[in-house]
Amino acid sequence: MPEASLWLGVLTAAAAAGTWLARRYALRTNLLDQPGERRSHSAATPRGGGIAIVGVLVAAALYLMLRQPAMDAMWFAFLPGLLIVAGIGWWDDHRPLSPWLRLAVQAVAALALAGGAGWQSGQWLPALLAFGAAMVLVNVWNFMDGINGLAASQAALAAVAYAGLLAGSGYWLALALLAGCLGFLPFNFPKARIFLGDVGSGALGYALAALLTAAFLGLPAASAPLLLLPLCAFLVDAGFTLLGRMLRGEPWWTPHVGHLYQMAARRFGHGAVTVIYMAFGVAAVLLTYGLSHATWGVTAATVVAAYAMSGALWVFLRRGWRR
Repeated sequence: MPEASLWLGVLTAAAAAGTWLARRYALRTNLLDQPGERRSHSAATPRGGGIAIVGVLVAAALYLMLRQPAMDAMWFAFLPGLLIVAGIGWWDDHRPLSPWLRLAVQAVAALALAGGAGWQSGQWLPALLAFGAAMVLVNVWNFMDGINGLAASQAALAAVAYAGLLAGSGYWLALALLAGCLGFLPFNFPKARIFLGDVGSGALGYALAALLTAAFLGLPAASAPLLLLPLCAFLVDAGFTLLGRMLRGEPWWTPHVGHLYQMAARRFGHGAVTVIYMAFGVAAVLLTYGLSHATWGVTAATVVAAYAMSGALWVFLRRGWRR
């Protein structure tokens, strides 16, 4: 395998070139996100830039399959699942589809990942985790992809956290995900010249679900709770917002601007909010690394405390800003 720095550098450059090409394609074909009352942007912007991240992940996975014949079974299932999620997202970017059709296709991809995890481990729990993580994270990243730089930067930080917990193919794919995000971000933050699109947000969520499952398979039980730390900011904001919309009888599957990050962006601007979430993500990465050898009680208590504090902050800020 190449040096990690060379791997990162080559794939980051490839992602940047792919994003540039995706932007040219979007402008030529009029593949634009139009502003509206359910959007957080004010100007028509090309979308579909996440196809470059997908390309980097696919290339990295194929390279690893060729170089490592003993590659874990789960990664062979990961590649077709990723292509399924990205494919339905790319289609939806061009021609909006029924949310239920997208969900059904995502379930097929989640089953592929679950099958790989179950085959590799010989147990039902990793398979169940893989299916649940894929279904949740694909949609959470889609829900949270609403302001400049947010979804890609949080995925990059989570990839850094998981890279520190993984070995072998999982480590290299975590770095590939990081490289894809790094190559895309200059086109999306601080000013958005192109958006991820559903092709990108779905792929990010699916890749993170695969990395989380791979880390779960390789980690001691004491470290397993730490896998939730890098996802805390997104899971709390998306989870509380989704629950609130359901309780109010709103159509939760439709676009809206009710997330905490969207409310904050209207007050403070996209850049400031993304940087705040980045700081939160960096803290999560440091906690993940710092507690990697702690006991189960310490890691579980830390994760519970992090989610409880984040949830309380979400409630406090949302109530204050709504007034």
